[in-house]
Amino acid sequence: MHDSSLAPQENSLRHVTLTRLLAVSGLMGLIVLGLVWELWLAPLRPGGTLLALKVLPLCFALTGLLKNRMYTYRWLSLLIWLYFTEGVVRAWGDASPSNYFAFAEVLLCVVLFVACALHVRLRLKYAKEHPLPATVTL
Repeated sequence: MHDSSLAPQENSLRHVTLTRLLAVSGLMGLIVLGLVWELWLAPLRPGGTLLALKVLPLCFALTGLLKNRMYTYRWLSLLIWLYFTEGVVRAWGDASPSNYFAFAEVLLCVVLFVACALHVRLRLKYAKEHPLPATVTL
């Protein structure tokens, strides 16, 4: 049901905030999943592997998302496809329970990509509709 009591700009800002929250949540989920998967639940070798370091680039991205940097949303939406590919390969190549974690990784990657893409699109649309006033110089 559509809430018509909100002004269009409030509705737009609400969607931007929602996509930001979704992106940050998806990214944090990927970081936690990567660490837990590779260190405790289903590591390639008992005791964990250095494959857990794959979450390091995601930690850098988390900093940018928390600071709400547009550039981070853009490069993260490209980087995430590497994790998606890893998830697809390991979902069909690994034995159970590792393949379940790989399916979860694929799902989180899709959610994160959609959230980043929508966030960038909505922020650019909002900025175009509401330009900043020109500064007065004396």
